[in-house]
Amino acid sequence: MGLINQLFGGAAATTAFGNAARGVAEVFTANKTSEMALSHEAYLAALAEAGAEFATPRAGWFDVFVNALNRLPRPMLAFGTLGLFVYAMVSPASFAQRMIGLQEVPEPLWWLLGAIVSFYFGAREAHYFRGGRLAGAAVAGPRPAAATGERADAPNAALEDWRKGK
Repeated sequence: MGLINQLFGGAAATTAFGNAARGVAEVFTANKTSEMALSHEAYLAALAEAGAEFATPRAGWFDVFVNALNRLPRPMLAFGTLGLFVYAMVSPASFAQRMIGLQEVPEPLWWLLGAIVSFYFGAREAHYFRGGRLAGAAVAGPRPAAATGERADAPNAALEDWRKGK
């Protein structure tokens, strides 16, 4: 140990050399201890998010009923369209009469029906796009460093440069 101290210039220099070697080694292989800590943080974040999903109380019977009604239009449109094909094969004459009746519907009424259907499905899609599906995500709070892909112990060089510039 005396030879190393004399060669590198003392204990402080030896420690600095060891830290530099560790930093270079971590470029090529991950630090298993920090990797395990980050993995644990990610696990806890996922567990908290899953727990927040069930933190809200169960909906009442009216909410369940309205949710059930909101789920009916798409299946009814799909099965109704398939039903029209079956109806055309079972009773072609009656089907033709119904289609003649549909031809007599004025064009502005078709535009109105299209707007209603478009706004209904567009509003549902916008609701889910805005995060309505993830009701517990807003309750979870700030995300830990593991969830954002950052190392907890690593400084953010860009942020430090920005702070120095102020």
